[in-house]
Amino acid sequence: MRHVAVMTATGSVGLVAIFIVDALNLFYISMLGVQELAAAIGFASTLMFFTLSVSIGLTIAASALVSRALGRGDRAEAARMGGAAMMFMGLTTGVIVLAIWPFLDPLVGLLGATGETRQLATRFLQIVIPSSPLVSMGMCATGILRGVGDARRAMYVTLAGGAAAAVLDPILIFGFDLGLDGAAISTVLSRLVLLAIGIHGAHVVHRLMALPGPRKMVAAARPFFAIGIPAVLTQIATPVGNAYVTIEMARFGDEAVAGWAIIGRLIPVAFGVIFALSGAVGPILGQNYGARRYDRLNAALRDALVFVTLYCLGVWMLLALLSTPVADLFGAVGEARELVIFFCLFVAGSFLFNGMLFVANAAFNNLGFATYSTVFNWGRSTLGVIPFVWAGAQLYGAKGVIAGWGLGAIVFGIVAAVVAFRVVRGIGDKPPAEDDVPSPPPAANSPFSTGKAATLQ
Repeated sequence: MRHVAVMTATGSVGLVAIFIVDALNLFYISMLGVQELAAAIGFASTLMFFTLSVSIGLTIAASALVSRALGRGDRAEAARMGGAAMMFMGLTTGVIVLAIWPFLDPLVGLLGATGETRQLATRFLQIVIPSSPLVSMGMCATGILRGVGDARRAMYVTLAGGAAAAVLDPILIFGFDLGLDGAAISTVLSRLVLLAIGIHGAHVVHRLMALPGPRKMVAAARPFFAIGIPAVLTQIATPVGNAYVTIEMARFGDEAVAGWAIIGRLIPVAFGVIFALSGAVGPILGQNYGARRYDRLNAALRDALVFVTLYCLGVWMLLALLSTPVADLFGAVGEARELVIFFCLFVAGSFLFNGMLFVANAAFNNLGFATYSTVFNWGRSTLGVIPFVWAGAQLYGAKGVIAGWGLGAIVFGIVAAVVAFRVVRGIGDKPPAEDDVPSPPPAANSPFSTGKAATLQ
């Protein structure tokens, strides 16, 4: 539990910092007093979530491969995997940018944006989307750092990006009077900072970004995409579900979309620790799996789920108590205000089950069962979203949309957790083959033994 808590705490500091800055971004925009601007941020964020989800999925692959190689004691292989992962990340997201760039306006329109809101969202995306390779490689660097167990430097990477945005947002939005364009430019510049600090930690400090030759690159592609493609498919499921929620919400006007945009910023700030937990427990499982320490897998999974439960219940209570001040903070009015308060009082508690799903997916991705995470995430984002949200919209309007989105998580979170324990139990019960006897673990003072030493330095 101490290892889980330390890795999660250090990861959550930087991650929550970025989410807070993201929320401040919307807060500054709301201060301009134009409802269409907040709605535009909501539509743009839905599309940006797709590209970020690809990056998250590939980061999972990078972290898993680096942590497994280090668990086996093969640092040279870990470095080759780290360098190849950075190349794959940049190339993949670059191709995605080229593919979607001509269609940004139609895509925003498909989400239900119209008139000035549609124009503003498209303009924001035209500035931010080309920087997707920057943030993807920066995220890959944090995955490498987590793979080696250096959660402290991974925290510095995200903190640096968040700090840059926190400084640049008010300067560009208000100081230079750029408004929404200023928010977009700030996002791009903060991603540059994120990448620079990430490369310093992964390459300069740990030397885990060795660029392999063509043959090694081809060899690295197979294990990387074997994990990465299912992980990407898993991650994409969430923005697909969110896109459907946005489409349904758009039926109730810009105020409803603005409320959904505020909720979208509030969730990662309030539950960013759970996002960090799912990223922290993966390398813990991966290193112990690589070191054949199967006895630790069940304990890590159990402790992670206990952490999720206690944290989510505590945050739900705080949100319920502070629901009105939270709505006031973002200047929410009309239906937007009602939606934010409704979420804080009732729907926020459902994130417990999303957290269970996150932890289960981390186990699947790092233990060789990535397809399971794909199935569960797509199940949650389709069967766990579409019928619930549609029914809620028909019966209770915009509030019903939010309630349906929350209720759909319950079944999939519980079932995913049960299956994750079965997977871990199956791995522990399976005896190793004669030619697969684990080698002696690294020395206790090695930072690559389990990652714990590097974490606690």
